[in-house]
Parts: sequence; structure tokens; C-alpha cells
Amino acid sequence: MPLYLYNTLGRKIEPFKPVHEDKVGFYGCGPTVYNYAHIGNLRAYVTHDVLIRTLRRFGYKVCHVMNVTDVGHLTGDDDSGDDKMLKSAEERGKSVLEVAAFYTKAFFNDTERLRIQKPDIICKATEHIDDMIALIKRIEDAGYTYNAGGNLYFDVSKYPSYGELSGHLLSEQNKTHSRAEPDGNKRNQSDFVLWFTKSKFENQALTWDSPWGRGYPGWHIECSAMSMKYLGEQFDIHAGGIDHIQIHHTNETAQSEAATGKHPWVKYWIHNEFLVLDKEKMSKSTGSFITLQDLAGMGFDPLDYRYFLLGGHYRHQIKFSVDSLKSAQNARKSLLSALRSIAAKTDAAEIAPARATSGKAAEHSDSFDAALKDDLNTPRALSSLWALVKDSEMPPRDTLAAAFDMDNVLGLDLVAGVYQKDSGADGIDEAEIDALIAERAAAKTAKNFTRADEIRNSLKERGVILEDRQNGTNWRYS
Repeated sequence: MPLYLYNTLGRKIEPFKPVHEDKVGFYGCGPTVYNYAHIGNLRAYVTHDVLIRTLRRFGYKVCHVMNVTDVGHLTGDDDSGDDKMLKSAEERGKSVLEVAAFYTKAFFNDTERLRIQKPDIICKATEHIDDMIALIKRIEDAGYTYNAGGNLYFDVSKYPSYGELSGHLLSEQNKTHSRAEPDGNKRNQSDFVLWFTKSKFENQALTWDSPWGRGYPGWHIECSAMSMKYLGEQFDIHAGGIDHIQIHHTNETAQSEAATGKHPWVKYWIHNEFLVLDKEKMSKSTGSFITLQDLAGMGFDPLDYRYFLLGGHYRHQIKFSVDSLKSAQNARKSLLSALRSIAAKTDAAEIAPARATSGKAAEHSDSFDAALKDDLNTPRALSSLWALVKDSEMPPRDTLAAAFDMDNVLGLDLVAGVYQKDSGADGIDEAEIDALIAERAAAKTAKNFTRADEIRNSLKERGVILEDRQNGTNWRYS
């Protein structure tokens, strides 16, 4: 049975057939580093992680590229609003690059705590300006641009397939854009900026020389330039949240295919649904968001949240509540308890993960694989894991080996949990403590004392006491 994935381009489940037989080029939209990632943002990266682990399980060599947006992303995806990075820097009294460095570190600290594997290539927008300018020149040479008010725009009317990804005609796109303040420079309200000059923001912090004047790139061009730099002009998978479909990913597709003349630019578009709070999507702009550290302060391990996400299909909305997360926490603890009981029945110091090839273990593994191949059905995959663990006819060694093998995709760190490696108070491990101490030190340097106090207090609630000394911060279990 091949791997089947829901492809937003075409809006149907399709068998996965990469451009090259055993290699997969994967680009996932990364963070705009102007604030902490909220747990709704982090759902996307858990989805990407499960997909990449699944692809590798089935023998594909994956090159995973993720961007870090540290310039050019406005509060409105349609070129409206303020620059997110500049606004955050002004609010905090820091430079844009200081803000970007702080929140980039915080983001990857969160992904590490969620056991999300690090991308093969992490590319910062500010380090790829020349690549963006080169791509814009290609789009201009192909006849898809116009200059108005000092900005260089992409003319969507010259791209017949505009809106194919979202399934909306250009006229329908315009109705969506019309709800925002119209840009008088645009010939069509769905047109978008490839390169901004000082006509947008007179005091922009980061600007570069270009053929169109000193300025900075639009957000959409960043992803096209960086993905093609590392994955080529056509690649297999582009992933992100569903909120990116109608504007960001539609614009990426238009400008990329205009430049290269190749259609499709991306074979498979994978989009995860929202995490919602009482029917409202989690959003930094409205202030309705919860961070991973907030969950830690409530006594949850980051892996409780990962387990919670695995319990819902990535294409379905998940309603978040403390009660539902508590249920996931209890389920994860029960899973670890059951596996520890099984481990106690063996005389081995530790059982290594092993793919089952025969017997009942293979039946459970086949069921697990079938769930993954059915558009990453992680709820069914978890059920297969539980069926394995509850199977009293299984030899303990086989159960542990197969369970740990399944965890190579689920990412619940079961080996460490069962054998309690580096475990401390309330399930927190030493690597996580060290990462939080480093984040606290950075927060204090940035004079973000509120955040520093949050970290100290949350660790204290989890049984970890910090002791500040002249040579640094030490810690101990209470």
C-alpha cells in the first residue's frame, strides 16, 4: 500500500509519488520571529515532523528546509498593516535583529522540547536577500511586474492559474482583499508587492540596495527564493497552516511559476487545520494565545501537548482546553506506566527499537503503518500502539522493540520515558532545564524581566529551584 496524502492542489487524497524516486524535497513555512510561538503555531511543526518521520520510515531520503522570517512580514498577508518585526522591536526598545535572535532561539527551544527534529536547512530571510533580488529579476524579465508608487508589484492578471491552489477565482479573491484598506497603487487588489521601497515605511530598520530602489522584500518572495535555492525549481512537498492557502501560498505559486515557467512548482501541498479556543482560532494579534511555557507553568510536560495533537487528525480542527490536555497527560502517563511494567518483565538493561517482520508484532506494526499511509492518521496510529501494548500474548521484548519503533514516528520519547533517562521533577529532563535557564538569561539581558520571572516560577512549580550566582545559574530539585 503506497502512502496517500491529501493534496490541497486538487483537493483530494492522492498516492505520493515524488519527483525523484527515493528523494523528497520538503519545505515547511517557518516562524516570523517577532514573538513567542503559540501552541497553535506549534501544531504545524508537529504535523511537519510526523510527516517527515513517516517519509523516512518508508525509505525516503528527505531534505527538510525551513525559513525563518526576520524581515518583510506585514501584519496583513495582503501587504496591509505594519511590519511585524519592526513593530515588535519598537515595543521592546530593541533592534530588529536583537528581537529576531531572541525569538528564533525561543522557537527552537520549543521545538526541541516537543521532540521536533531540526530541519536539515534553516534559512534566514536576511541572509538571502541577493537570492530574492535575483528571483524578482526573473519575474520582471518574464513580464509579470509593474512599478507603482515606488514599489514593484506582481500583476496577477497575467497569471491565468492564479487562485488554483485555493480554489477561488480571481474575482472571488478580490472580494476578500476588498475587506482590507485598498492599496491605490495596485491595478488589481490581489496584486502583491515583490519589493518595497521607502514609500511603504519611511523609517524601515532593515533595507538593501536593489534595481528598484533601496528597500526590502515582500514576504511572499522570501519563501519562493529560499525553497528553490535549496530544493530546485520543482520539488515535492510544501507545508503550512490552512491560513496560508488563499494569499501566501497562492502568491508563492504564482511568482515561482512565472519565473521558471514550470507547472506545477510544488507537487503536493499539505496544510494543517487550526487549534481553536472556544471556536476562535489562536492568534497573537488578538492576544488569545497560549505558549508552550504557559503549559509548563500549568504542570504539563511538552510531550503531553504532543500526545494531545497526535490524538486529532492534522486536517481537522482541534478544540483546546485544559481538561482535554489533562486527558492527554493521563493517557501518556498510562502508556509509560504500562511500558515500564512490561520492561520490568525482561532482564535487559534496555531494549532497542526494532521493526517487527513476523508474528503478532508484525501485525501490530502493519496496522500502525496502514494508519500512517492513510493521510497520516495519527489517532489510528496511536490506537495501534495501544493495541500492541495491551496484547498480553506478546513477549515483553517484542512489545518494547515494536513500541519504540513506532515511536520513531510518534516522537513521544518513549525509550527515555520508560527507562527514565535524565528524569527529574514532574517529567522535566536536564536538557530542558538547561535550555530554559539559557532562555531566562537571554530574557534578563534583554531586560524582559517578566519572562525571566515566568521561567523561574514555572520551574519552581515543576520542582526545580534556580540559584543565581556570580558565575551563572545553578539548579537543584526541590
